[in-house]
Amino acid sequence: MLPYCLLKPFVFALDPETAHEMTIAGMKALGRSGLAPAARPLPGRRVAVMGLDFPNPVGMAAGLDKNGDAIDVLAGWGWGFLEIGTVTPRPQPGNPKPRLFRLPEAMGVINRMGFNNHGVDALVANVNAARFKGILGINIGKNFDTPIENAAADYLICLDKVYAHASYVTVNISSPNTKNLRQLQGDAELDALLGALKARQAELAQNHGRYVPLALKIAPDLDDAQIAGIADALRRHRIDGVIATNTTLSREGVEHLPHGNETGGLSGAPVFEKSTAVVKKLAVALAGELPIIAAGGITDGARAKAKLEAGAALVQVYSGLIYRGPQLVKECVVATR
Repeated sequence: MLPYCLLKPFVFALDPETAHEMTIAGMKALGRSGLAPAARPLPGRRVAVMGLDFPNPVGMAAGLDKNGDAIDVLAGWGWGFLEIGTVTPRPQPGNPKPRLFRLPEAMGVINRMGFNNHGVDALVANVNAARFKGILGINIGKNFDTPIENAAADYLICLDKVYAHASYVTVNISSPNTKNLRQLQGDAELDALLGALKARQAELAQNHGRYVPLALKIAPDLDDAQIAGIADALRRHRIDGVIATNTTLSREGVEHLPHGNETGGLSGAPVFEKSTAVVKKLAVALAGELPIIAAGGITDGARAKAKLEAGAALVQVYSGLIYRGPQLVKECVVATR
């Protein structure tokens, strides 16, 4: 395989979403051919988190492989774990195109994809077809046309369908690209949603004879009071983990760049400081009662290490791969040993 530094000019010559779709399609074909290298997590610092044994603390964030199309090929990059999705009960096309923008000068990305995916049944079929036996997180959301007051029903549908196939399940209430979704981070809404999910988790654990942890993915655009409220809800409902963070609505530092003021969530290097600040505050508020998985702005090994030093147990990478390629995974694993 050609080094990413040689492939990158060709990738960047394409529209960002076209490049992504072509990459996933190529990986899917390679995986189905049976020629994909076997999954080999890079040797790193083993971590016990949420009752799971992670071979290294570096994971793939949700969003890269929304439908679980490329699991077997991605597993060959050395990750300690993979997270696929976000998936919704019914297939949906997402927001109108164009909806994905590179900000190369800042190593950033803006997206307003809108949970485009093939639906939970298609994702489960792909998981069943994959050979991967490592730690697999499945990220769930709600359909765009489900009223926010009925959102819990969508999450429960997804939880029911993915439970038997996931190592852990992530509840995504923090995408800025589904109307009103972030309202679910409010005190009353979050309390009701987590209560319903934990009750269903207990039923499913009994039915399947297996406990699958639940993690909550939150936004970086939270004030101290909101972080404290979320931490309290996570403890009260005995949620197993929290992912901090999703993309930001802030444009600080990129507003002068081409595409810098596009609508959507900003990820990559520009969100690093904001996201890491949330990790630090969560670590204080949670006092070790549940683990933090840090995502947001990891573009090199030093930043992965900084997330752990801020209080995270695991890290996740996505946007950094667009600029650095698969070598970023190894760099992060080495830095976090």
